[in-house]
Amino acid sequence: MDSLKWSSRSPIGVIVIAVFLGLVGLLSLGRLPLQLFPDINKPELSIQAGWRTASPEEVESELLEPLESVLQGMAGVEEIEGNAFPGQAQVKLRFALGTDMKNALVEVIGRINRLPPLPRDADRPSVSLGGDGNTNETLSWFFVQLLPGTSGPIEAQRRFIEDTVRSRLEAIPGVAAVEVNAGPPDNVRITLDLARAAGLGISVPDVASRAASATNVSGGQLDVGRRQYTLRFTGRFSPEQLGALVLAWREGRPVRLADLATIDVRPPTRQFFAYQNGNPAIGIRVLRANGANVLATLDAVKAAVAELRAGPLTAHGLGIEQSFDASLFIRRAVRLLTENLVVGALLALLVVWWFMREWRVTLLIAATIPVCLCATFVVLDLCGRSLNVISLAGLAFAVGMVVEGAIVVCGNVVRLREGGTPLDEATRTGARQVAGALLASTATTVAVFVPVLFLKDVEGQLFGDLALTISIAVAISVVAALTLLPVALSFALDRPLPPSGYGQGWPWLTEWVLRVTDTRARQLSWIAGLLVFPLLLTWWMLPPLDYLPPVKRAAIDAFFDFPPGMSSEAVNRELLPTMLERMRPYMEGRQEPRLKNWYILTWPGGGTIGARVIEERRIGELERLVRDKIVVGLPDTRVFTVEGDLFGGIGGSARSVGIHLQSEDTARLNRVALEGRSLLEKLFPGAAVQSFPNPDDVALELHAVPDDRRIAEVGWDRATLGTVVRAVGEGAWLGEYFDGKSRLPIILRSSEGTTPEDLSNAPLMTPAGLVVRLGDLVQLSTVLGPPAIRRLNHRRTVTLTVDPPASLSLETVLSTIDAKVLPPLRAHMPPDGSMRLAGSADSLSQTLAAMSRVFALALIVLLLLMTVLFRSVRDSVIVLLTVPLALVGGVFGLRLLDLVKFQALDLLSMIGFVMMIGVTINHAILLVAAVRSAEAEGATLDEGIRAGLQQRLRAILASTLTGALGALPMAVNPGPGSVIYRGLAAVNIGGVVISLVFSLVLIPALMRLLRARGRTEAAAAPDASLVRS
Repeated sequence: MDSLKWSSRSPIGVIVIAVFLGLVGLLSLGRLPLQLFPDINKPELSIQAGWRTASPEEVESELLEPLESVLQGMAGVEEIEGNAFPGQAQVKLRFALGTDMKNALVEVIGRINRLPPLPRDADRPSVSLGGDGNTNETLSWFFVQLLPGTSGPIEAQRRFIEDTVRSRLEAIPGVAAVEVNAGPPDNVRITLDLARAAGLGISVPDVASRAASATNVSGGQLDVGRRQYTLRFTGRFSPEQLGALVLAWREGRPVRLADLATIDVRPPTRQFFAYQNGNPAIGIRVLRANGANVLATLDAVKAAVAELRAGPLTAHGLGIEQSFDASLFIRRAVRLLTENLVVGALLALLVVWWFMREWRVTLLIAATIPVCLCATFVVLDLCGRSLNVISLAGLAFAVGMVVEGAIVVCGNVVRLREGGTPLDEATRTGARQVAGALLASTATTVAVFVPVLFLKDVEGQLFGDLALTISIAVAISVVAALTLLPVALSFALDRPLPPSGYGQGWPWLTEWVLRVTDTRARQLSWIAGLLVFPLLLTWWMLPPLDYLPPVKRAAIDAFFDFPPGMSSEAVNRELLPTMLERMRPYMEGRQEPRLKNWYILTWPGGGTIGARVIEERRIGELERLVRDKIVVGLPDTRVFTVEGDLFGGIGGSARSVGIHLQSEDTARLNRVALEGRSLLEKLFPGAAVQSFPNPDDVALELHAVPDDRRIAEVGWDRATLGTVVRAVGEGAWLGEYFDGKSRLPIILRSSEGTTPEDLSNAPLMTPAGLVVRLGDLVQLSTVLGPPAIRRLNHRRTVTLTVDPPASLSLETVLSTIDAKVLPPLRAHMPPDGSMRLAGSADSLSQTLAAMSRVFALALIVLLLLMTVLFRSVRDSVIVLLTVPLALVGGVFGLRLLDLVKFQALDLLSMIGFVMMIGVTINHAILLVAAVRSAEAEGATLDEGIRAGLQQRLRAILASTLTGALGALPMAVNPGPGSVIYRGLAAVNIGGVVISLVFSLVLIPALMRLLRARGRTEAAAAPDASLVRS
């Protein structure tokens, strides 16, 4: 059935469908998850394994290399990154796009099961999907502190926090996991008096062997008559009972472990420290589950935290405060976008009224906006999408676009009514005359987004929501314009309309266009000028390239590299009090700017400060405060500050450029890395420059080289002496004790001093019956070792990263690095050395290639689609030749915006050019279709151009201005997240306006120049059967 006839015959049915769609749309709106960005899934797997007390070199040889070996050769793996830290190994696998990550996870687990035997006290590797985690996965940070009057260190509250806070928060729907950052779990510590043990003739290996052998053993099942018993040997001691363990007999009396050692449960030596607002704290990180509604989940988390604060935490003498809260930025960004959407809609409707001068028609066009938005919500819900900054920006852009179809239909109906056509005939004829052109223009608008939907990398996942949202809204708007609007107009325009007052303007403009394109010379001049000049101007004015815009989160992060070899306890004792005291007056409000909250986190070799101000407009003052007053003057400490980037995660940036330096000559590699870091700091003053591992950082190692002859003389071997060395060091691992809740490591450690002299003089009883010093069996020497080891694709690597200032484009940074950094580094690299750019540099090159393919494919799709709709390649080419005008307009819009605020050609702006193509050629399609329709009715080409311009000028001008003004608030209204879509809006405004102004001359010039000779021009109009259902 003809959809237009059906809508005119069943007006009540059309209205009921519209109302039903609105109700379902509101329900879908309530169901859509609300978050900051779309879910961006990177094909990565992370593997972690721990080995207590191991140095980075031991971790590399015993954990990292075996893991890399069994994982080598996996299908789809593009890069293997391995990092060795003291006591921990991390491996990250990056897969090719499109890899089935569930199958990859299963294969990785299977390969890990083929690992050779690991060290006895090493943890089994754990595997997880994803990478390191960033702010897109972090719901919030909380810090637990001691209330005034509560005694004891905060770390003693670890188990209570895990049992009370973590268990409560992990039960909330939408929370994937809760991390309690309080360091390793408690140990059962056996502190041995070596002198007392030697005096009683008991050796360290004997103590270790007997303590480790005190375990429970199952004896199986015993059948006794009709009953069955489980036989268990309960040989394990509790920590309170362990002191009763008999080690030996002397003079008929037992020597018990308590006679030689003290046994207690205590936390290990602290390596990580946390302070919030100047107080010792334990950090709690709440992670979001995939697809969770961020705002709803955060509200539930904050409600649960309030209950915990008022209940068990206060009763236990603890307080809890929130730090990072994603909901604050989301709500502000959503509020800003909603304001932009409403203001854009009002501006668009003001344009509609200005051109129509009929308030009833304006209200009817306005009514199509909520119908289209509600339908879009329904489709987003069915597709499993979310409401985020990107999809909401798509809705805001769509507001100016969805009214275009309504404007064209209403404009044609109003034109007929102004000419005295009866109401029923005007509504039917007015919609039917423009139906083919509307469907053609809508199809082209949607078609340009099809290539974007097939992008698989970050750009595809990030802007798939934008493409889907606009495509749905525009498609629904045409359906509403051709079905709902004629029904509404049949009630609203029940009396003849007076002339609008613009009747004299359209003929004058039409005659001017015909006059300036009436000769072949003028036609060639206009065509050459409007095709060649825009391309040259676009190339000349093209802004520098960038990847993603810097979306700041109104927080300052400062990062430290502490003095080489400085222990975490020394950092906490000597450096942190200075920073705590400097920050105190700003937190208490005695100095400006006043702080909202702040924290310090430290780890071996480094740390970070995060701070927020109450007045966010003073974020620049806070950055200078932290850089110039808080962290200045710390001895031998390297510090840099940066404003956090939401695209890059906490402490990171989506614009950082990396340089991977690789060689097996570690010493020379570190020298080259230091040279590179110095060059980057000199070339980019104010930029955050990092290196990992830090080439001028060292770990002090005390090497104990065994004397095999002497060891054999006392009856030991290397393995046995290794246990002794562990015991006199950080402790020898003997096993685990299960206390009913968790497994606690059992550690044997001496009570002797920790200086090299103390270790050398440690007395040891040996199997030969002699008491010797440790220094008699080993040679102790101090060696400088690496604090961390990084490997990429099985090769040792040092990575330099530079996070450029927001006012510097990524293209400028890359060209400077390529010209002034890489050549000198390449000249000084070892013979086996290599280097390559990574990070945003690699992402930018991939994005440019992908977007070039998308742009070319979009043009091909448009050409093919218009050829089918027009049934003419010539007319399709005429329409596509308006694209250069749109390109120069988009570039002009970016340059104009750059005069006010720095704006590069980033990924979002590139998407804007793709989107702009579909929008700008719509006007060309409407004009060409009107001309060919008039020719089909017997008019000449000149008469057809005259009729087409007079009939379509009002609709084209109105729809152009509604689209431009609808996007204007997004280009000029500053606020949270506006940098994301500001360039996108500028491209669209400049493109549609410039294209409109000049295409009104270019299209008639092309059509008149290319008129067929020797035959009647009668090209068919777009297939009107497309409007049939």
